[in-house]
Amino acid sequence: MCVVEIFLIAVSLALDAFAVSVSSGIAIPGFGWKQAVKMGLWFGTFQFAMPLAGWLLGSSVSAYIEAVDHWVAFGLLALIGGRMAWGAIRGGDEEEAPSDLSAKRLCLLAIATSIDALAVGVSMAFMKVDVLFSSIIIGIVAFVLSVVGGLAGRRLGSLFQQRAELVGGLVLIGIGIKILVEHTLGG
Repeated sequence: MCVVEIFLIAVSLALDAFAVSVSSGIAIPGFGWKQAVKMGLWFGTFQFAMPLAGWLLGSSVSAYIEAVDHWVAFGLLALIGGRMAWGAIRGGDEEEAPSDLSAKRLCLLAIATSIDALAVGVSMAFMKVDVLFSSIIIGIVAFVLSVVGGLAGRRLGSLFQQRAELVGGLVLIGIGIKILVEHTLGG
């Protein structure tokens, strides 16, 4: 997996955190740099850790399903991307912006926005990828997009959330298809 693909996955995974940050920037009075960095650190840390945890889980079973690993990677990425795209098209069920940034609320939001990263980590166990490097990129991208999202929240408005989620979902599906095609046609 090349750096561009890892970056695209990172951006796709960070779009939920970005959307929550945007809505927080809109909803929390006096939202500024301090709150944006606080959200970024929570979201970036969880987005970094979840692929590692998923990779460990996936690695423990990879020897048993090596013959179908490309199908597993495709299935997980297509499922995650499809859920993201479907949620964006369907609308509703959007994460409610927090009215405060308590540690408990940020932890829950960080977990909720990084579950997909856990599944991506599982799929990485079946690919040729440096999971630590990938996780670092995923964490950094989530941090940056969360900070930018929070600070831009008042200006961008809440319209961006559904579009961002749709694009992220389609990118993950596309990468899953690419992995499947390369593995079935190339090997």
